[in-house]
Amino acid sequence: MRHRDSSLQDFKAGWTDGLANKRTGKGWHWALIGTVSGLLVGLVSLTSFDANALRTKELPLDIPTAPDADASAGTDREAKLSLPLPAEQVAADPPAETAQPAGDWHQVTIKSGDSLARVFKQLDIPPRQLHDLLASGGAAKKLTRIYPGQVLRLRTSAANDLLELRYEIDALNSVEITRQADNYQSRLVAREPERRVVSAAGQIDSSLFLAAQKAKLPENITMELASIFGWDIDFALDIREGDQFAVLFEELYLDGERVGTGDIIAAEFSNNGKVFRAVRYTDARGHSDYYAPDGRSMRKAFLRTPVAFTRISSRFSNGRKHPILNRIRAHKGVDYAAPRGTPIKATGSGKIVFRGRKGGYGNTVVIQHGSNYSTLYAHMNNFARGEKIGDRVQQGQIIGYVGSTGLATGPHLHYEFRVNGVHRNPLTVKLPDAAPLPKQFREDFKRATSNLLAQLELVKTRTVALQDR
Repeated sequence: MRHRDSSLQDFKAGWTDGLANKRTGKGWHWALIGTVSGLLVGLVSLTSFDANALRTKELPLDIPTAPDADASAGTDREAKLSLPLPAEQVAADPPAETAQPAGDWHQVTIKSGDSLARVFKQLDIPPRQLHDLLASGGAAKKLTRIYPGQVLRLRTSAANDLLELRYEIDALNSVEITRQADNYQSRLVAREPERRVVSAAGQIDSSLFLAAQKAKLPENITMELASIFGWDIDFALDIREGDQFAVLFEELYLDGERVGTGDIIAAEFSNNGKVFRAVRYTDARGHSDYYAPDGRSMRKAFLRTPVAFTRISSRFSNGRKHPILNRIRAHKGVDYAAPRGTPIKATGSGKIVFRGRKGGYGNTVVIQHGSNYSTLYAHMNNFARGEKIGDRVQQGQIIGYVGSTGLATGPHLHYEFRVNGVHRNPLTVKLPDAAPLPKQFREDFKRATSNLLAQLELVKTRTVALQDR
């Protein structure tokens, strides 16, 4: 306490001398110097006292719990100040992050004919770094397909080394690549949009696509609508005037701005008096698909048609006169007239059992679907690359392109459908259903989709009411 009092006396003396100098007219600067000197002397003395006090304080190894909470807290704090930090705790502390060099940002808009190599050359980035970046794999592979109009942002060092790259794929997805020592790390960044459910409905006068445009249905939603019901309705042959549709689908928004469309969540199509309904459902496994209200899958094991065609040039018949051979010869399939080069899709998943030249069929592919079904695709102009006999293909996968090889008068696809080796009419054969919704999900499916079906009915009712005005 004597030391503390001495420190306070030094402080007061300095302050008093300063004021005295000011009063006696020695100048304001002498007063200030005297005051500051007093402050410094006092602080040094106080600090010395606190340090000496801590050094001389005896700390017990076991700190008892004091009845006075404040006193106990004070004792505990003093103990922690004096005891060394355990070695394992020191090791667990994260190392300080090394700040990356700031570098300069460059923004490049991709033009027609541009490539990533050309962009790197323009910015004098060493070619080796482009190789290392692409070899890092992961999301960096997205950079192998860049398109005109897309934007790249690159950050380089003073030595033109690539430090960071940002590539916006679309409004929702982007790739971020950063340099870590001598390697590059990439990640795909996906922004979660706001999803708003909107509706559209219409009546067909001539075609689905014209009616959809009139109903202001986005083109990709129209295509999805045709895909959902494409197993039950042939949109080239079965559409009738007066057919109707109603759709609930998602629109995507970011920061209040519409950036695209999501999925159809419920739809209805009335074709020639027959009504088809579908709802989108995601089960507990995360699998999403479209089902009829009773849980039947909207998918079939086979697509109805394997190609987008302009017309059917020849139907299934046992007594057709062959246009080249000029004699009566059974036509065991359907001919779809289409422009040369039109993609041909496998109507069902299966294994390629033939791929090559086959007499009057010309370039032909035969696919075996399980033990009972097979399909044949003939007169191809050429085959899809990368496929061979024995390969498995998925429903909708491109297997070739329309041509006129073999005995053909013009470009078209000859398509056959066989059940246990017997030819069936592809236009009328009953296609096997895909597997229905598993039983364990049926109750949840009903709860999740009942409201969607009610909304769909309301949209349809409003549309009919507007048409009756």
